[in-house]
Amino acid sequence: ESAPPQDEAVERFWALASKVADITGLDVVVGRSELAALTPPAWSFGSTPEEADQLLALVLAGVKTATSSSLWERQEQGEEQPNPGDLSIICDGNGQPQVLVRIETVDVRPFDQVPAEHAAAEGEDDRSLEHWRRQRQREFTDTLAAYGRTFRADMPVVLETFTVLFRRPRWHERVG
Repeated sequence: ESAPPQDEAVERFWALASKVADITGLDVVVGRSELAALTPPAWSFGSTPEEADQLLALVLAGVKTATSSSLWERQEQGEEQPNPGDLSIICDGNGQPQVLVRIETVDVRPFDQVPAEHAAAEGEDDRSLEHWRRQRQREFTDTLAAYGRTFRADMPVVLETFTVLFRRPRWHERVG
């Protein structure tokens, strides 16, 4: 499993990223903004440190601009539904914050109705819908089993697209 985000490193990253990405730009005029007031959630893609680093590299290369998750798993974990405009800090496999992203779109669709464009935007393997379906079915089957639920072709999937607002400089030189 990927290392959990390190709170102090996340706070330092957020202090820099929020300034560079100009999240706090209107504070002088309108007071402290809601976006700048709270440190965004920090997390890693994937389920292993290696996978987290590989997927982060795809984000940094501009290949991965989307992600997906099981709505049922989110509900079981008590996670709120993401919204356009939400911010997240993406960490590497060691739990070190590397990228600040903003969610652009959120769509909930049945698994068997996820479009090929979304699969391509997730940027993994050959970027095909067929690969996306095989990979996600395995992942969703495994994670849902822990909650006593079973994968279904019509199960709801949360589809998100995102934009990178800030990236820690030279991450690829330390990993690659």
